Amino acid sequence: MRYSVGLTDDAARDLDEIYHYIDRHDVPGKADYILGQIEKVLLNLAETPDRGVYPGELLVLGIREYWEVFFKPYRIIYRVIGEGVFVLLIADGRRDMQSLLERRLLGSQ
Repeated sequence: MRYSVGLTDDAARDLDEIYHYIDRHDVPGKADYILGQIEKVLLNLAETPDRGVYPGELLVLGIREYWEVFFKPYRIIYRVIGEGVFVLLIADGRRDMQSLLERRLLGSQ
């Protein structure tokens, strides 16, 4: 079964911000490389969305509806609903993920 994969507005903004930050602060071509690798990860979710793990920050709260996959140092947080994979967050895992997840995912519940 193939799932459809989509980015929420927040996740699309995350990806755009990551790209532009790398483009301004790293070697030429690095932003395109990172974007391409993250896109590969997203395409793989269409085939195997259950390959991810539960984010530890949410697991300790007993929340098991969100999954994550990695392209280090980036964490891609998503939810599977029916035949759709909804990417909710793409962030550098070195950030304060507890606060970010609470604001982004739990603040809307």
